[in-house]
Amino acid sequence: MRLSWTLSRYFGGQLLAGFAAAFALFVGLILLAGIVELMRRAGSSAELPFSAILAMALLQVPWQAERALPFAALFGTLWTFIKLGRNNELVVTRAAGVSVWQILAPCIGFTLLLGIFAVTVYNPVSASMVASFEQLEAKHLHGRPSLLAVSSSGLWLRQADAQGQSVIHALRASDQGTQLEDVIIFLYQGKDTFVGRIDASRARLHDGYWEIEEAILTGPGKTLDYRARHTLPTTLTRERIQDSFASPQTLSFWNLPSFIKVLEEAGFSATRHRLHWYSILSMPLLLCSMVLIAAIFAMRASARGGIGMIVVVTLLTGFLLFFFTGLSMTLGRSGSLPAGLAAWMPAGISVLLGISVLLHFEDG
Repeated sequence: MRLSWTLSRYFGGQLLAGFAAAFALFVGLILLAGIVELMRRAGSSAELPFSAILAMALLQVPWQAERALPFAALFGTLWTFIKLGRNNELVVTRAAGVSVWQILAPCIGFTLLLGIFAVTVYNPVSASMVASFEQLEAKHLHGRPSLLAVSSSGLWLRQADAQGQSVIHALRASDQGTQLEDVIIFLYQGKDTFVGRIDASRARLHDGYWEIEEAILTGPGKTLDYRARHTLPTTLTRERIQDSFASPQTLSFWNLPSFIKVLEEAGFSATRHRLHWYSILSMPLLLCSMVLIAAIFAMRASARGGIGMIVVVTLLTGFLLFFFTGLSMTLGRSGSLPAGLAAWMPAGISVLLGISVLLHFEDG
């Protein structure tokens, strides 16, 4: 029997309603937890009003909710199919000769559309809001501002100490930003008093200082001073430079490829950003896998009862998938797995597992 368009829309609409309810619940919990955590971090600071804390919590909600979207799909689908089963709608539909694959087909179709919307529209909004959150976090909670900016014209580094600050520009970098070429360093006393400039062919970062080769020192009222070797004190380390990149979640799905290209051309590793981009791309497939897995548990619950136990098992399955996804991403960040494989593997394995189990239950 072929499933009618009206029945397809009904099942798809019920599933989207379940998604929306579960997603709204997650958003509420995330907002509450965010407010509590920001209040804890702010402590007793009178300079940070509750309105600023609330604004920061609201700005980080979309990104946190995006991470929780697969769980919303899992529990939303479970709730939807259990409700359809308790109302005997699934029983009547199956008795009319409709297979589980025909029931799931519109659900998977609607889920794919939802996943594409999450990737192409929701993610850019989420990235923009989390970027604003990080700026407010740096301002109000004394976080460290970005020290590094990368563009097609090279890279810029800023370092500061008690005596003043230095702004470093280099056309190229290697060894994760510790080896710079075609370097210009602007020296400032205090915040904005220019006191000198250093032009050099190369600069290498060591513990506590930059070793600068073929340096030409100039400054207001000073003559040119050439030095084959020159040192400049610094508080920068390899780790601080790496941590100063724009975090992957602040870059939208559309902007990540160009940023990755610029990052690699500048001589830096883009593994984190490439992994994040692949994980965004895999979102529609991951959501579909959640629908398949939830449908397995829900239909077994409809057939045999024991809804409470099914919910517990689904919850444990969700956390197992979360752990497996985190492990895969960790292996990808460490370089043990290719970024594409690390990002797509959890979704792919979950889909294959769901299809296999449903084939076993439905077709024997």
